[in-house]
Amino acid sequence: MRILVIEDEEKVARFIQRGLEEEQYIVDVAHDGKTGLDMACSDDYDVIILDIMLPGKSGFDVLQELRAMDITTPIIILTARGSTEDRVRGLDLGADDYLPKPFHLEELAARVRSILRRSSTQKSTKITVGDLVLDTAAHLVWRGNKEIELTAKEYALLEFLMRNKHRIVSRTMIMQHVWKDPLSPMSNIIEVYIKRLRSKIEFDGKRFIHNVRGIGYRIKEPNGDE
Repeated sequence: MRILVIEDEEKVARFIQRGLEEEQYIVDVAHDGKTGLDMACSDDYDVIILDIMLPGKSGFDVLQELRAMDITTPIIILTARGSTEDRVRGLDLGADDYLPKPFHLEELAARVRSILRRSSTQKSTKITVGDLVLDTAAHLVWRGNKEIELTAKEYALLEFLMRNKHRIVSRTMIMQHVWKDPLSPMSNIIEVYIKRLRSKIEFDGKRFIHNVRGIGYRIKEPNGDE
């Protein structure tokens, strides 16, 4: 099980990470809202532990953006604020649970276990963009009733784009998460694979993958005239 901890206080983050790793979880840590949002969008986590007071982008902002992108990963919010208003706001924005600071690690671990039990029967393995569907469990892709055959790398690229649907992902991000390598300035491998994907998923002319000049790519539902 993979857990993402988004917490700007390094001592608190280490405390949580070590404690959860002792429970046999794989734990990644981000120390600011923007980095945490990028990691949450780029990888498949089972639980996100999210501090509210973060530099740059608050925990509320991160939570709201994740839910707006249909990322349904269970989220536990941490806050030093004791007000009912903050807890209510977090839950209304889509948090699954909350824990006020200071807290005992045993309670946090228990809340993680509880959320994992609930989500194991609820978590969908399908990501959709319009009528394009990707099943992360079966590693299958189809549009409507048509199954689309992809190579392993084509599938990995499409999955990364679809996990970040409606969001621009840079060429650097694609190389890091799909190829696990730094991007060579002379390489056109991303363009080659984007072209292959387009030929397979846009067979009827409806455009899903968009090039954002000078930045990267974005996948979204085709407009009615596309």
